[in-house]
Amino acid sequence: MMKLLDIYFSSILENMQDAVIGIDVNGKIIIINRRAKELLNISYEDVIGKKITDVVSESKLISVINNENVGIDENFIISGKHFIVNRVPVETNGQIYGALALFNDITDYRKISKRLDEDEGYIDILNTIMDTVNEWVVVVDKDGIITMMSKAYKDFLKVPNPEGKHVTEVIENTRMHIVAKTGKALIGDIQEIKGNRMIAMRVPIKKDGKVIGAVGKVMFKDISDFLSLSKKLNKLEQELEYYKKELDNNRVAKYSFRNIIGNSKSLMKVKKIAEKAARTNSNVLIIGESGTGKELFAHAIHNASERRLGPFVKINCAAIPSELLESELFGYEEGAFTGAKKGGKKGKFELANGGTILLDEIGDMPLNMQAKLLRVLQEKELERVGGNIVQNLDVRIIASTNKDLEELVKNKKFRQDLYYRLNVMTVSLPPLRERREDIKELAIAIKTKLTKRLGIYVEGITEEALDYLANYNWPGNIRELENVIERAINLLDSDLLIKPEHLPKRITKNTTKFHIRSNRKLKNILEEVEKEVILEYLQENNGNKNKTAKMLGISRVNLYKKLEKYDLKDV
Repeated sequence: MMKLLDIYFSSILENMQDAVIGIDVNGKIIIINRRAKELLNISYEDVIGKKITDVVSESKLISVINNENVGIDENFIISGKHFIVNRVPVETNGQIYGALALFNDITDYRKISKRLDEDEGYIDILNTIMDTVNEWVVVVDKDGIITMMSKAYKDFLKVPNPEGKHVTEVIENTRMHIVAKTGKALIGDIQEIKGNRMIAMRVPIKKDGKVIGAVGKVMFKDISDFLSLSKKLNKLEQELEYYKKELDNNRVAKYSFRNIIGNSKSLMKVKKIAEKAARTNSNVLIIGESGTGKELFAHAIHNASERRLGPFVKINCAAIPSELLESELFGYEEGAFTGAKKGGKKGKFELANGGTILLDEIGDMPLNMQAKLLRVLQEKELERVGGNIVQNLDVRIIASTNKDLEELVKNKKFRQDLYYRLNVMTVSLPPLRERREDIKELAIAIKTKLTKRLGIYVEGITEEALDYLANYNWPGNIRELENVIERAINLLDSDLLIKPEHLPKRITKNTTKFHIRSNRKLKNILEEVEKEVILEYLQENNGNKNKTAKMLGISRVNLYKKLEKYDLKDV
């Protein structure tokens, strides 16, 4: 019977989860189970009969026999491992026969406990920060369950204990659960809660590449706060624009090739040619329809050239009366004519010396001035009007026009020799209808620019409106596109989105007619659209032809010709 009990005891001892060591009154080991050997890393098989201190040098078990160190749930460390131990004497009728130690490894537990304490500390810090700065913040897990919310947000929602609830039960019109599910951030969305229109941001929380939740923050508690800030920023932008104009007056090119928007093949091809032209010192002729960005390219060419530190001067040959053009280009001496300024005046070429001059609308330059310009180009020197001092010139010419100079040469309206002087490097800009894939990107960029200038916040342009813009033929090119978007911004509704109803009828009606009427010649189609555009602009300007010409980017003379052509003189 005793032997059977020993077998049972031995089996129980070996399968215990606690490590056990027993010693006799002499401190010799009489019991040790498998778990104890594992934890103490005892490599030899038989330790029975050995002194406890020979096996575990740090052991205090022998002191229990002398009633010196009885301990419950005490901690000790061996070889960097943390253990918790219970030491008790083995006694009968007051006589001590030995002592037992039951112990376990708590190293991993201590690490986990420390990490939990740290995490709780971080959470306390985060909560304190959120509550102190009065932010409206919410955190959800991957299932959209709220795990944390700032006190300020709780107070606004009047929900004292939102944790554990699904975010849709607590926050009106929320999209937090969608962000937590898709992993896609939503920034700058307008959200209405309790009648308040707010601007919110929501971003996913990721760990090891997986979405484990999302955090949301109300960026502006009232959209009027945002609009107020936006107006302040716009005011600063306007001040900046003022100083940019002052720089422009100081003859500095403002734009570079980075400012030319679009990635269509036709545009990229032209940009490459323009970039090559910039690396030379040759004259450049930029041709293209009105509103295609000829001046922008001229700025970019100058800024990419070796002359970029020199002045950039521009003059519109069509905007200056022919009798004044010579003095504007070449300057004049005091007393050269009635009304001449005392001390004389520098001309555009003198101001551009060492840099670049842009002769815009060169096709409108009178023939007599063409001859004088040619001489300056050939001799690289000039004399002021009324003067007799010859000045050497180092000026690179960029000329631009929306006219067919070859046709003008044939009709004896433009000098052939001047044409060849100017047309060394030709940059031919494509009209907007030939680069439709750029229209959406251009529209968004123009919207951004106009919102800054006008001081009006715009949420965006709907995809449907962008499709209409992309399908329109744009006879006025980018200038017309800018005009259309500015008009749309001024007609915005409360949702602050540009939609098809904000676009002119010429754009939203019969958008496919240009594709369907394939039997009609392109010239006839363009003339029809041009007539519609002129008529609409005249109506917008109450028949004011000066304003209409400016909006169309053409001269008054050109406008009167078109009015006569389309029988619109009496409009």
